[in-house]
Amino acid sequence: MLQSADERVKAVRISDDVLAVDLMDGRTISVPLAWYPRLMNATPEQRERWEIAGAGYGIHWPEIDEDLSTEGLLRGAPAPNVTV
Repeated sequence: MLQSADERVKAVRISDDVLAVDLMDGRTISVPLAWYPRLMNATPEQRERWEIAGAGYGIHWPEIDEDLSTEGLLRGAPAPNVTV
C-alpha cells in the first residue's frame, strides 16, 4: 500500500547558490538560488528569517516579501521573468 506524500515544509537551507527545502515526507527539493532574485540578493540574515506559510505548503520571507510554494518548487518553476 502506498502512503500519500506529505509535501509540507519541514526545514529550509540556503547556501550561496542553492535553496534546499526538506519536506515532511523525507524528500528534499534543491533548486538554484538564482531562480529567485529576491533571495539571491538578500543578506544571509534575511535569508535565514523565513516562516512556514499556507498551512505548511509555503515559505515566506517577510523582510524581502518573497513567497514560495512546495507545489511550485516541485514543478521546478523559477520566479517570473527568470530564464532557466
